Amino acid sequence: MKKIIAMMLALLMAMTLIACGEKAPVDDEGEAGNEKTTLVMGTSADYAPYEFMYPDANGNMIYGGIDISVAQAIADSMEMELEVQNMNFDFLLNNLQQGKCDMVLAAIEATPDRLESADFSDPYYTDLPKMIVVPADQAAAYKTLKDFGGKLVGAQTATTNVDIVTNDMEGAQLNSQTTVTDMFNMLANGKLDAVVVDGAIAMQYVENNKTLAIADASGELGEALPYCVAVAKGDPQGLLEGINAAIADMVANKKVEQFIADADKLADVAVEVAGE
Repeated sequence: MKKIIAMMLALLMAMTLIACGEKAPVDDEGEAGNEKTTLVMGTSADYAPYEFMYPDANGNMIYGGIDISVAQAIADSMEMELEVQNMNFDFLLNNLQQGKCDMVLAAIEATPDRLESADFSDPYYTDLPKMIVVPADQAAAYKTLKDFGGKLVGAQTATTNVDIVTNDMEGAQLNSQTTVTDMFNMLANGKLDAVVVDGAIAMQYVENNKTLAIADASGELGEALPYCVAVAKGDPQGLLEGINAAIADMVANKKVEQFIADADKLADVAVEVAGE
């Protein structure tokens, strides 16, 4: 009996040693499932020159723009692969909270309201001030913001431009649209009297369409807020440190200026697309 017990104890010890020597399984995200290898960017690709699509040398549609280049630089700095997910602007922060993307870059400002649902990086770029685009043949009628009383003014849903129409343009009637392209189509067809957008967007549309102009009243809208990268509230993935390090390098080495130049070169082939 003593021999049998001794043999059973020896077998049990051997099995214990084997179990202790086994390694935790490794999945697609890295060793023990802890290392993330893909950085998912949420954006709204209807906002050239910041985010849009264009055909590559083989005719395949790919993402381009200032924010796409910034996101790629962040991913490269963090030694991760970049994946872009296109969605409507008003879904971005909600999808970020739900973990459907890791970060949001979409010419987005860190406003007090947005800080309640997301955390933001250091700024990486400040655009031209907000502008009001109107039909060129009617531009003389809009010298001040008061001149928009009773006018139908477009602004993209969930953007700070909605607040400008409702708070600063007394008497104006807000017409919010999901995409910028829809707003400008409505403006061109006489279904809107004006559109409020970020400065770079306004300048691009006016330069490409001589029937449009920047209203003098734009000068009353004040300075622009800087653009930042949004991550989920509380930064549960610990991404902000790496994102801010990449932004610091971009700013110090003036890389964003090169990203702007690269986006400008694609102006003739840029395609603004609605969210998936």
